[in-house]
Amino acid sequence: MSEAYVECLVKAKTSTLASFAKYFLYLMTGATVVLFLLFSNLLMMILAVAFGVGAYFVRLNTDVEYEYLYMDKELTIDKILGKSRRKKVATYSLEKIEILAPIKSYHLDNYKNRQCRQTDYSIGYEDKPDLRYAMYLEGGEKILLSPSPELVKIMKNVAPRKIYND
Repeated sequence: MSEAYVECLVKAKTSTLASFAKYFLYLMTGATVVLFLLFSNLLMMILAVAFGVGAYFVRLNTDVEYEYLYMDKELTIDKILGKSRRKKVATYSLEKIEILAPIKSYHLDNYKNRQCRQTDYSIGYEDKPDLRYAMYLEGGEKILLSPSPELVKIMKNVAPRKIYND
C-alpha cells in the first residue's frame, strides 16, 4: 500500500465585526489603563483587566487558520487559533466523498439544489480566481475547502472519478 502525505495551511478571513471588536477592546484597555494611572481608581483597574482579557480572547478566536492533512486516504482538518492552539475539527475518509470540485465547476451542477448541511473550512471569501473547492459527502454534508494544487493532485491520484480540478 502506498502512503501519501500532504499538508496545506490556509488563513481564514477575519470578519469586519470581529476586527472592529478586537481593536475596540484594545482601545478600551489602553484608555482604562491611562485612567487608572491618572486617578488610581480601583474600578478603572478592574475595567482595564476585563477589557484586556476580552481583547485576548477575541484575538485568539479571530485569528484562525485551517490545516488540511492528507494521509493514506484520509483528510484531517485542524483549526489553529491565534497561532498557538490547535484543535482537531474533522476527519474525512476518501471513500465517503461523493465529489470534490471547484465551487464554480460544471461537475457540481447536479448537487446545486441538494439540501445539505454546509461547513466552511476555506479562506472565507471569493478570490480572483476562486480557488475554493466544494466537497460533498455521503449522508448530505457539504464542506468548503481551499486546498493547495498538490493536495488536489494527490487526492485525484487515489480517487480519479471523484476528484475534479477543471
